[in-house]
Amino acid sequence: MFNAITISSIFVLDQDEALAFYVDKLGLEVRTDQDLGFMRWLTVGVPGQPDRELLLERPGAPAHDDSTAEQVRELVTKGAGGGWIGLATDDVHKTYEELTAKGVEFTEPPTERPYGIDCGLRDPFGNAIRINQPK
Repeated sequence: MFNAITISSIFVLDQDEALAFYVDKLGLEVRTDQDLGFMRWLTVGVPGQPDRELLLERPGAPAHDDSTAEQVRELVTKGAGGGWIGLATDDVHKTYEELTAKGVEFTEPPTERPYGIDCGLRDPFGNAIRINQPK
């Protein structure tokens, strides 16, 4: 039936700030940045992995009316927006050091787990990000 998940989304409060974080700090690349009139369609992805994109979506039309968009913005501001991203790396310690040098603040340093080594951070809007080096 299905053969892939191609696009996932998270809510961000400022797409330009999100773009700076995900591209300039995390090293993702812009896939699409298009003004659709009713919204800005802004996606990023891991270089070399063209089949998966992350939509950096602002709460609002067309998905939300004004009242709902405000409630979503409040949840995102509290870190309760429900966004969660998992990124894989071959060397989590090196990635941790490189991102720390770029000013990325981590919520958890690299930690040994049964499935590998991972660490945690949040984007500027409170969305959780896990970076994993699988076993």
